[in-house]
Amino acid sequence: MSDASMAPPVCPRHPTTVSYVTCQRCGRPTCPACQRPAAVGIQCVDCVHQAAKAAPTQRTALGGRLRTAGMPVTLVIIGICVVSWLLQLVTGGAWTQALAFWPGIGLHEPWRFLTAAFLHSTMPMHIMFNMYALFITGQFLEPVLGRARYITLCLLAAIGGSVGVVLLTSPTASPQGFITWGPAVVGASGMVFGLFGAMIPVLRRLGNNAYQIIGVIAINAAIGFLVSGIAWQAHAGGLVVGLALGYGYAHAPRDKRQLVGWLLPTGIVAVLIAITLIRYTQTGWIHTL
Repeated sequence: MSDASMAPPVCPRHPTTVSYVTCQRCGRPTCPACQRPAAVGIQCVDCVHQAAKAAPTQRTALGGRLRTAGMPVTLVIIGICVVSWLLQLVTGGAWTQALAFWPGIGLHEPWRFLTAAFLHSTMPMHIMFNMYALFITGQFLEPVLGRARYITLCLLAAIGGSVGVVLLTSPTASPQGFITWGPAVVGASGMVFGLFGAMIPVLRRLGNNAYQIIGVIAINAAIGFLVSGIAWQAHAGGLVVGLALGYGYAHAPRDKRQLVGWLLPTGIVAVLIAITLIRYTQTGWIHTL
C-alpha cells in the first residue's frame, strides 16, 4: 500500500487542515471553518453557496427583492444628511453655500437640484423632523419596493422638490434694480414628501388604509403655508413625483415590473428637465447663460 493512500483527508479550501467530516452533497472533506449545518448532516460552504444561487429569488408583494437586512439605503441617506449638517456647522456656511439650491443658479450648476436635499438649516429641529420622517417611511417603503426602486424614488423626489421651487416661484427685482430668483432652499422635505406621496398608492395596492398618511400630508402642507420660511413649493414638487412613481411601481404588471422600473423614472426625468427648461425660457432666465 502506498503512502498516498494512507494520507489523512484534508479540506479542499484549507489543504493543511485534516478533516474526517464529509459534505453530504459533494462528499468532500470539510473542515470546521467550512462546515455548514444542513437539514440532514453537514454541507460544505461551496455547496451552500451553489444551492443559494440556484434557489429562486424571493420577492415582496410589489416585486422587491426580499432581503434579511433592514433598510440600508435609508440609513445611508440619513448618515449623509447628518454628516452634511455637521459640515454646515463647522464650515461657517461655506458648505451650505456650495450645495444649496435656488432657481437663479440652477441652470449654471444643475447638481444643486439634488445636493440641496442633503442640507438643512442650522436649527436642529429641521433635520431632526426630516430624518425621523425619512426613517419611518423608509421602514415601510424600502423593503416593499426593493433597494433600487426605493433609492430612485428618494433621488427623483428630491430633484422634483427643487423643480417645484422653479415652477412655483418667479424672478424678482431688488431695490437696487438687480433681478434675483431665490432665496436659497435646503432640506430633505421634498424627498420626504415624495415618500409620503408614494405611500398612498402602495398602501392602497396592498389593501391597506391610506387615510392616515393623507392626514399627515395635509397637516404638513398646512404648516408649509402658515409658517414662514418653509419652501412649500419643494413639498409640492416632491409629492407629485412620489405619487407618480408610487402609482407606477404599485400597479406595474408582474411581468413588466423591471421594464417599468427603468422606463418610468426615465420618463419622469425627461419631464422634469423639459418643464424646468420651459419655465426658465418663460421667465427669460435662460438667456443669462
